[in-house]
Amino acid sequence: MLGQIASNAPVYLLVAVRCFAFIMALPFFSSKTFSRIVKVALAGYLAYLIYPHVDFSAYSPFIHFTKDGGADFSLEYILLIVGEGLIGLTMGLFVSIIFASFSSAGQFFSFQMGFSASEVYDALNQVENPLMGQYFNLVAMLMFLQNRWAQLLFTKVVASSFEAMNALSIVAERERLVRFLLGGLTQLFSDAFVISLPIMGTLLLISVTMGILSKAAPQMNLLSEGFPIMILTSFLIILSLLPQLCEFFTHSFASGFEAVGRFMNAVYNSGGGA
Repeated sequence: MLGQIASNAPVYLLVAVRCFAFIMALPFFSSKTFSRIVKVALAGYLAYLIYPHVDFSAYSPFIHFTKDGGADFSLEYILLIVGEGLIGLTMGLFVSIIFASFSSAGQFFSFQMGFSASEVYDALNQVENPLMGQYFNLVAMLMFLQNRWAQLLFTKVVASSFEAMNALSIVAERERLVRFLLGGLTQLFSDAFVISLPIMGTLLLISVTMGILSKAAPQMNLLSEGFPIMILTSFLIILSLLPQLCEFFTHSFASGFEAVGRFMNAVYNSGGGA
């Protein structure tokens, strides 16, 4: 196996580049807390497992070898490397979009809840994120790892991507790719709205009630009492809805992977497979 990889090092490099770009774009794995050596080693090991099942016959006209068996890094080959990296980044970006819906849900109701000034650095997404967004992201990551979506992502989705598309097919199917990513962004806001709707609706009713009471009894200091009520009510709602939220997180991952599968099948059936 190692001898086969050594003799076809340019092909193995293309596989490793896609795997490395995919890992660099994934949530949690793309964090700076992960060493670059670990990321490179994981990408190399993943490419080692996938390489025997990859057919890069479509790339053969663009890969040239020197007389001593080395690779000729021509402009065509460099463009293939760039294309493989873009495929990996696109796949990782779509998974990041799925996770972004959970943090966006926390941003939707954090202002009403009274946590609008509680934005801290989120090491998972490497952005400033409210505390509730980080909490939903952490729960989603635990569900992602517990239900073995990570194993499915690395073993099935990445391996299927090599069968479905290559750098040449991405150019031919660019319109389908753009629609796929835009559909993911639409689903992001839809899922975030569904997650945050019970809390936002309840907090809206509380705000209306406190406004009516402040008009009926101006002597009541509802401004100082309103924030604790909002925070306590929000926590009670999240606690009561946590089982349903976990089921929704699992459903979001399942529907996201189904969308990836449909996209790959569409690209493969259109003749863009490797």
